[in-house]
Amino acid sequence: MTTINSAEKTQQKWRAAFPAAVASLLLCTAVFTASAAEFEMPGNRTASEILTPEELVGPHYRIQEKVVSYGYMHHWAVESDFGAFEVTGDGALRKLSREIRAIAALKKISTAEAVGDSLVVAAKRPFQFFGDLITHPVDTVSGIPEGVGTIFGNVSEAISMEHDPSEDSRLEQALFVSSWKRDFCKEFHCDVYSSNKVLQKELNRLGWAAAIGGLSVSAATMATSAAAVTVLSSMRLADQLKDALNEEPPSRLKIINEEKLLSMGISPDLVERFLAHPHYTPRHDTIITASLAGLGSATGRETFIEAALQAQDEVAATFYMNIAQTMLGYNDTVAPIEQLAVVYGFPVARSSKNSALMPFPLDHGVWSERGSQVMKALMEKYKAKGFTGGFDLWVTGTLSPIAQERLADLGYRVTENVDEKIGFLD
Repeated sequence: MTTINSAEKTQQKWRAAFPAAVASLLLCTAVFTASAAEFEMPGNRTASEILTPEELVGPHYRIQEKVVSYGYMHHWAVESDFGAFEVTGDGALRKLSREIRAIAALKKISTAEAVGDSLVVAAKRPFQFFGDLITHPVDTVSGIPEGVGTIFGNVSEAISMEHDPSEDSRLEQALFVSSWKRDFCKEFHCDVYSSNKVLQKELNRLGWAAAIGGLSVSAATMATSAAAVTVLSSMRLADQLKDALNEEPPSRLKIINEEKLLSMGISPDLVERFLAHPHYTPRHDTIITASLAGLGSATGRETFIEAALQAQDEVAATFYMNIAQTMLGYNDTVAPIEQLAVVYGFPVARSSKNSALMPFPLDHGVWSERGSQVMKALMEKYKAKGFTGGFDLWVTGTLSPIAQERLADLGYRVTENVDEKIGFLD
């Protein structure tokens, strides 16, 4: 999640996150020639042409009309009762709307209500003891990218200090907080590892109060009378992962992911670098790992992990996560994937039916001169390796009519909105 008025910074970070060939395809930065009339120039869009009226305004937010478009992704600005937010990607916008509902529910509960008669004790014990959790709540207990590796670092240091033996274990309290946050996010279908600092501050505030006062998630939910949110898709990936993401602590998820990656034949060094990557949360790691594991005996999965290491921000990490989900969806619904490769830095998967899948997460794509050059180059490069089959381009969003027509002329079979058909976890 980016800060307000940061669309240009987001574009710069995105441009740096991928190999030059892929970035040129994504960003459509070609210098147009006199013959470029057949091509489209990326331009900004309006929220009302993308969303329904019901989606534009919610109980606690309003989506701004101007949508910055890079020719492939949408950059949204949202005004809310809890501050201004900016996110890149339609999936990120859906995620933010769920987070705003969760924040509203949390805001309705005061710390005093959560702690009850234990408020005086709470002021003495964990809030004083874990001062950093109040001053810097996101970086210590939340488990977002900057803090994944040291999620209980402060706790470990704290429990080595002398304390009143009658007090509860600090580590037990920290574990309770982590568990409470996961339970709450399960109820409201939000990401406990989200980089939304407003959400994390509220989760930490009530999580620590709950550790002292015993506030349950069900009690919190009843107190807020929060509206029900849409349940995640019942597709296979969601069924396999949602319980683990909600119930397992980050340390356990790391062990599970490490074991799965090693069983795929990925080198220990590469596994370590991937799981320690600062821009992948345990959620990213778990979804990517499960998606790759779902490809059965496919070869070349280490090439995908190597490509994914290039991510330089949360948006790019989600991009690779969605590529992995797309490959699993194709594997399950079209044909088993037998081999993964990286062409000009872009993942390509070959299936048992002699088809090549090019998974491409985007919101809305247009046809540019440079884009046409790169799509031709990707196809020619892959064919040069001896491939003689067809090419399937799966995108999470939509393509302009011109882009669809030109891609078909090149020999691509295009499938749009695959995230809805597969049942993506945002």
